[in-house]
Amino acid sequence: MNNIRVLLVEDHTLVRAGFRVLLEKIEGILVIGEVSDGRSATKLAKELDPDVVLMDIAMAGMNGLEATRRIRQESPRTKILMLSMYTNEEYLKEALRAGAAGYLLKDADRNELELAIKAVWRSETYLTPSMTKFAVDAYCQQGEAQTGPLARLTGRQREILQLIAEGCSTKQIAQRLDLSVKTVETHRAQLMERLDIHDVPGLVRLAIRTGLVQSD
Repeated sequence: MNNIRVLLVEDHTLVRAGFRVLLEKIEGILVIGEVSDGRSATKLAKELDPDVVLMDIAMAGMNGLEATRRIRQESPRTKILMLSMYTNEEYLKEALRAGAAGYLLKDADRNELELAIKAVWRSETYLTPSMTKFAVDAYCQQGEAQTGPLARLTGRQREILQLIAEGCSTKQIAQRLDLSVKTVETHRAQLMERLDIHDVPGLVRLAIRTGLVQSD
């Protein structure tokens, strides 16, 4: 068969290097690029059109969930295999809502990594074994998948929510996203209204629960 072209997205340099070594030992898999953040991932996925993106779920600036949403919109053919250290049901549900085809824990060995990549490449769904107990429930709720809290927000609002939860000020967010302070304030007010959460601690709790940011 033709090589499965993989884009590797992971913000920790040593972890990324480790996964690259594992991938390069698997026959039929070709690593065509690697990046350390979600924003770069969306750009490179559009340029390279990979078969599979191995996507870290928790990254600063733009997390893997938001990057997955954008890649799936722009490159529907590309399959996303989410990499995570979390066995939390909510993280799995948010990954599936975002359009991920698989969910793999970072402590997976080479055999499972190969199995997962080849499964999603064949348009199958792969869930790491310890998450299968949530699978039926997650799929039964697909009808309400778009009613998750993050689905109420636009992509820009999800970005701003993540940056708020990471401790960025309005001015810092404006600089990071190349927006005016007034525009950021408008988005912030709208996302609070849509979520019915009107304080920063509440936004942070939601961001942690839905996988936008990691808890310390």
